[in-house]
Amino acid sequence: MTDSGAEPRGCCAPARTPRADAPGRASGGDGPAAGAEGRTAAVGAAPRATDGMVLLTGGTFRMGTDDPEGFRDDGEGPVREVTLSPFRIDPHAVTNASFARFVERTGYVTEAERFGWSFVFAGFLPAALRRAAPRPEQTPWWCGVDGACWKAPEGPGSAVADRGDHPVVHVSWNDALEYCRWAGTRLPTEAEWEYAARGGLDQRRYPWGDELTPGGEHRCNIWQGRFPTKNTAEDGHPGTAPVDAYRPNGFGLHNMAGNVWEWCADRWGTDHGARPRTDPKGPGRGTSRVMRGGSYLCHRSYCNRYRVAARTSNTPDSSTGNLGFRTVRDA
Repeated sequence: MTDSGAEPRGCCAPARTPRADAPGRASGGDGPAAGAEGRTAAVGAAPRATDGMVLLTGGTFRMGTDDPEGFRDDGEGPVREVTLSPFRIDPHAVTNASFARFVERTGYVTEAERFGWSFVFAGFLPAALRRAAPRPEQTPWWCGVDGACWKAPEGPGSAVADRGDHPVVHVSWNDALEYCRWAGTRLPTEAEWEYAARGGLDQRRYPWGDELTPGGEHRCNIWQGRFPTKNTAEDGHPGTAPVDAYRPNGFGLHNMAGNVWEWCADRWGTDHGARPRTDPKGPGRGTSRVMRGGSYLCHRSYCNRYRVAARTSNTPDSSTGNLGFRTVRDA
């Protein structure tokens, strides 16, 4: 999941690595993922996605944080002024229903399907499957489950028929890119994502302010209890929540904290000093891609990366049960 030598980030699964027992394999890398029978997704097969997107005017904001609760090695700081051009953004993550339409109209096959497996949180699995599935040594709460993919999030026997309004998961960065090509959109830059997540607030810890549960109200879908053995689900959702769960931020955007991690366009890097401060697009080189927002598995004891400025990364062919995306367009 992370660059070589970096410490695992708890609720984020490790990077996908080849498995000799996997029934199928796909090639990784930064290029576009192939669709069914080696085809790429049909570009322009859907109307350009303007309806329902939120117009953000851009401008200058203070990106990053010097929060003592942050992770310095993740490159969350220093705080720096960044200027953005106007853009439009989805009010919520791409849903299972939307991704199903994309697949139906293009025949696209995700990388998890072509690899034959993906990472699922162990607590969601039946005992027999949990015992049989391989687990990463440093993050044993993740299991590599054969058959786990966007339409079978917990592996064989699971489905998304009753989760059409939940965020699609088990999508790699490459998969997300293909969806964007079909929809006439793109992935947000990391700067665009953070500007949107802040909702007009300056240097606040969360999209709604500095207090995690103001007045005792849960504002996001994260882990409550003792990670990884006991989730009390006091926020109402042990796994993914509907994409419009909880009140939106000041820009009208839902779930910019928790629920699922969201892919960004940028390559991963922690040195921000030499980068442009107007419409930055991240490093020019690198193997991993940025993820933002945290997920339903994040907990302060291990991975409090549901803060607005928190960040992490994964390889572009990786997929997990807590990783999705939303899209943007130039205004």
